[in-house]
Amino acid sequence: MIGSAHLVMRDEHPDADTPMPSVEDSLGTKLLPFLLGMIAGSVDVIGFLGLGLFTAHITGNLVILAAHIVARSEASPALMISVPVFIVVLAVTSLFAGALKRASASPLRVLLWLQFMLLCAFLAICVAAAGVNANAPSMVVAGMFGVAAMAVQNALVRIALKREPTTAVMTTNITLLTIDVCDVLSGQQVDRVAKARERAKHTWPAVAGFLLGCALGAWCAATFGLRSLVLPVGFALLAVALGWRQSRPVTAPSLRAE
Repeated sequence: MIGSAHLVMRDEHPDADTPMPSVEDSLGTKLLPFLLGMIAGSVDVIGFLGLGLFTAHITGNLVILAAHIVARSEASPALMISVPVFIVVLAVTSLFAGALKRASASPLRVLLWLQFMLLCAFLAICVAAAGVNANAPSMVVAGMFGVAAMAVQNALVRIALKREPTTAVMTTNITLLTIDVCDVLSGQQVDRVAKARERAKHTWPAVAGFLLGCALGAWCAATFGLRSLVLPVGFALLAVALGWRQSRPVTAPSLRAE
């Protein structure tokens, strides 16, 4: 009787002692950094080869723009507006995610959908305007859709995958990964090695995904041109599927005694 009563009370308060599962601890979500890295790498290289614009690597756009200013040469409109567009989309995405949280909605799921739709718009305009000069207004708009998609990706990693590394900027990731690998190989301090191994476990999928995305994107861009944007669009759709699955609420099993 006592055991039965105890089980019933625990059923009425299922979260009394049992921690709710974390979205970030699920297998599918752990695959997202690799997949998001592939999206960023492929979009970045395709955008650069096709439009002369880095969609994910905003630092690269700043460097190229500064070089044009110093050389007093004409910079493309896309380069000039890519940084402010990136900042504005980041700000709007952050505010939007805050509203989603207040409404008890999943920022991960919604932001992945938003990124997918922005990439679809990038692809659609590029295909419709095939053969048009990269500085044409339609192509500038297309490039800004790509920049906006990468801004959303940068925001969603910080907002919904807080324990994961950035998936679109690899300088810091490669620096940290190299240092952590050296610490692991040195094996001098057990605690330091354990922490380095844990950090590397989170960092390497994003780096590997980005590099693979760059390689695939470069090959596709050389073969199919801007139509190869279908590659990151497909990756983004897969990311949506993973995010949708991992964002579903988990129902705690019933412990009520018969």
